[in-house]
Amino acid sequence: MINEQYKRMLEGKSVIRQLSEFATERGKEIGYENVFDYSLGNPSVPVPGEFTEAMIKLLRTKDSMELHGYSPSLGIASVKEKIADSLNQRFGMNYTGNHIFPTTGAAGAVAHAVRCVTEPGDEVLTIAPYFPEYNMYVNMTGARLKVVPADTESFQIQFGRLEEMLTEKVAALLINTPNNPSGAVYSEDTLKKLAELLMRKQKEYGHDIFLISDEPYREIVFDGKKAPYVSRFYDNTLSCYSYSKSLSLPGERIGYVAANPACRDAELISAICGQISRGIGHNCPPSIIQLAVAEIPDVTADMSVYERNMNILYNELTALGFECVRPGGTFYIFPKALEEDAAAFCRKALAYDLVLVPSDSFGVPGFFRMAYCIDTEKVERSLEALRKFVKGY
Repeated sequence: MINEQYKRMLEGKSVIRQLSEFATERGKEIGYENVFDYSLGNPSVPVPGEFTEAMIKLLRTKDSMELHGYSPSLGIASVKEKIADSLNQRFGMNYTGNHIFPTTGAAGAVAHAVRCVTEPGDEVLTIAPYFPEYNMYVNMTGARLKVVPADTESFQIQFGRLEEMLTEKVAALLINTPNNPSGAVYSEDTLKKLAELLMRKQKEYGHDIFLISDEPYREIVFDGKKAPYVSRFYDNTLSCYSYSKSLSLPGERIGYVAANPACRDAELISAICGQISRGIGHNCPPSIIQLAVAEIPDVTADMSVYERNMNILYNELTALGFECVRPGGTFYIFPKALEEDAAAFCRKALAYDLVLVPSDSFGVPGFFRMAYCIDTEKVERSLEALRKFVKGY
């Protein structure tokens, strides 16, 4: 018999994927260059030349089995050490390779981290707006995801509501900064206040509360700023990272879990993740990709185009009367829709070949997301369609 849970999931297909598929089909009719597709967060800038050179060097100089054979179940030791060294130098941490567990992107990292610190029946909190796939990452472990309502004025944290929901049943809080879909970056003050609250609740309840920090957009921050490193503020933190955005490598599926060396059982986290892999069939990401990213741990693609696109859209949207919190990073912007029903608003936009994502699945009604990881020229051409759409209202 087919598993009924997964059959039911077929009926709840990601709205983002549905809209991306619509854009592809519409592109066959009018040319994809004429579809203003803001649906999918697929990095659009070129892979940095350093990564290409690292791959070529590895292929020319390394043994075939080292590049293409199975890696150790906990990841390649030299890779883990280089990642740890990079984090230590950049953020003043004291990781060793034993605190790093390579994964298939940030999705694999979050899925492992949740399983590592929860038991069936536990609660995991996240803060709206949030990435919809968190529902699957958490609920399919036997734990239960609960959503703290959004602060739509700033997309920081409503601490009053968070504290109300931070009951004794909560084993972990899952945050995402810089945030998909809002583009908000949690400030140092926000993270200090969050750490104080979690430490107080740990003491009150007499058990650990882990902070799982989903950080694939850590390097995409605007106005010359840097995103505060979450693990610096709270000991029981598991950082979940991906090179998909920083190196424009989403198809290579490479990331990691980094266990704060000060967290509970820090020396066991990587080994426990290895056991989780046995249960979910994860195994390790490709050896050659692990080795390649380790050659350039501090390199990023040229992501200036994202800030340029953000400024173009933010200026136009606000000029047209949209309420919008200016993104501090990522390649998303999250304006308030011109009617309460965001899904209806986005359906109407399709008539202008504007593909926008309604906010309902992100846990916030009445907004829409635009993923502006597209060519600047296309962003500029989309403005006229946006103006006509708004004029139609």
